[in-house]
Amino acid sequence: MKRVVVLGATGSIGLSTADVIRRHPDRFQAYALVGHRNVDRMVELVAMLRPEYVVMTDELAAEQLRSRLPEARRVLAGMAAAEAMAADEGVDIVVAAMVGAAGLPAALAAVRAGKRVALANKECLVTAGRVFMRHARQYGAEIMPVDSEHAAVHQALQGHDGGSVTRIILTASGGPFRDRDPETLHDVTPAEAVAHPNWEMGAKISVDSATMMNKALELIEARWLFDAAPDKLDAIIHPESIVHAMVEYADGSVLAQLAVPDMRMPIAYALQANPRIATGIARLDLVSLGRLSFQPVDHRRFPAMRLVADVLHGEDSLAISMNAANEVANAAFRAGRIPFTSIVAVVERVLARSPRHNVSTLDEVWSLDHQARAWAEEMIAHA
Repeated sequence: MKRVVVLGATGSIGLSTADVIRRHPDRFQAYALVGHRNVDRMVELVAMLRPEYVVMTDELAAEQLRSRLPEARRVLAGMAAAEAMAADEGVDIVVAAMVGAAGLPAALAAVRAGKRVALANKECLVTAGRVFMRHARQYGAEIMPVDSEHAAVHQALQGHDGGSVTRIILTASGGPFRDRDPETLHDVTPAEAVAHPNWEMGAKISVDSATMMNKALELIEARWLFDAAPDKLDAIIHPESIVHAMVEYADGSVLAQLAVPDMRMPIAYALQANPRIATGIARLDLVSLGRLSFQPVDHRRFPAMRLVADVLHGEDSLAISMNAANEVANAAFRAGRIPFTSIVAVVERVLARSPRHNVSTLDEVWSLDHQARAWAEEMIAHA
């Protein structure tokens, strides 16, 4: 029986993780669930999984939760409690699914405790990939990717020499605007941007999908996860979201991982890769599907993919600035403060001001992150 901590339990990844755990009570026990403010959702999850501990990083939400639980559950509050749960000696697996750079401290606590980390928070590697993976090696932590694309790459690499890899290709749905005239994107509303055609995700990541900033960040993530040279990383549009990634080898062969788009599959793989376990997702019926299509990424429609080429070949500081500026600009768009096309424009302007150097400590990460956010806010305020 593996004891699991779910960081970001009330988000979409957390809910899918809960479903996988629920299906396998003989294999997994929810030791602790960590949320932020969504008390209603946490009450439901506690009833489903009956964890030993519940953490709400928001103090007021923790107080509200204590008053609503029907039994004496151990409810803790604050980010320090989340980090303590992630590093608890009785825990086997930590699902790191907090949104944004705020999820880095708890995920890193799990790494330093040598846990198996099912990593769904791409910002951990985008902002601190060098530090994060160095600590994983130092403390013997096992990093299992939960993003469907990186989980697919992980599977396609098994049993093969990394030196024979010539290309890692991530697929992208293209989001809701893959066929829209780029000249009309200025008028996109937050509601339109959140309406992803293939996945049900949170608002922030849905907007990232619409700009393809999520794919840009995933390429940076892949660099660290698979120790891949930037020239070996690529992305293409695949509207059906059936092929999640491909790995090309020196002999010309290409291995692809296919599945219907459902996050329970990569989550189950991250929790237990062998033997594989049932997830409840639909079987893939290629005959009924009829065809799989692919197309190149249009940099005019998705300028984030143009920016990431320079970031991948540059220093760590650029990735930190890119992520931080995007979080600020994404939130500003969802709040109606800037138009859709200004999201990437703000990021590009911040990157132009960013220092260029590698980082070796979290203090450097936070300093660069803070500066990039301040620049982004300044640019938005004066737009």
